[in-house]
Amino acid sequence: MKRQIIAIGGAALPPDLDNLLLIDYFLKQTGKRKPKVCFIGTAHGDADTGRLRYYAGMSQFNCSPTHLPLFARTPRDLASFVLEQDAIFVGGGNTRSMLAVWRDWGLDVHLRTAWQRGVVLGGWSAGSICWFEQGITDSVAGPLTALDCLGFLPGSNCPHYDSEKQRRPVYRRLIARRAVAEGYAADDGVALHFIGDRLHRVVANHRGRRGWRLTRSGKRAVERALPTRLLAKQRR
Repeated sequence: MKRQIIAIGGAALPPDLDNLLLIDYFLKQTGKRKPKVCFIGTAHGDADTGRLRYYAGMSQFNCSPTHLPLFARTPRDLASFVLEQDAIFVGGGNTRSMLAVWRDWGLDVHLRTAWQRGVVLGGWSAGSICWFEQGITDSVAGPLTALDCLGFLPGSNCPHYDSEKQRRPVYRRLIARRAVAEGYAADDGVALHFIGDRLHRVVANHRGRRGWRLTRSGKRAVERALPTRLLAKQRR
């Protein structure tokens, strides 16, 4: 099975209709004519706003959308619910709290099994960093911090690279100090598409937005812009 993760830097759902380009790309990776796609909004406490934005976005496509509640009545057979999906899309919010809830329910194990069986995983912000070994998070008030995540993908990840001014300097500093592993950053509206544990492609919904590779050289971080494909606007 092809193991795929699509990690989006931020802004992946309406009201900005350009964000639908990223959703279109995400759904196409399932290879299904009408994919079953599930939204997980744990990071924002299953708030109505995130779920409504998700359904508004998915309504523009030929897909079968659903969502997984973990703060209301949760499916009894969680493993079967997850494994019957073609794609799983994770929203943003508090990554640390999200991972704690997932682990309590055993959802982290079911998601790994789904990934290994070919279910496309992805999401933005918290739904981006969660798949890596480490992520840069604002889950705790104050300065940005590093967080140990699921480790499906090697290295670290930083979202919102162009839209939140502290992201770039903090990520570079943490890499230089060896506080986090080398990794990848993404501007808002940019998706990092991994197949297996390797980066396959970087796509963006606006010209000028990019993905980034950050490595370490001695005591400094080295930042390299990655080739980024601009997604074409679709007529509707």
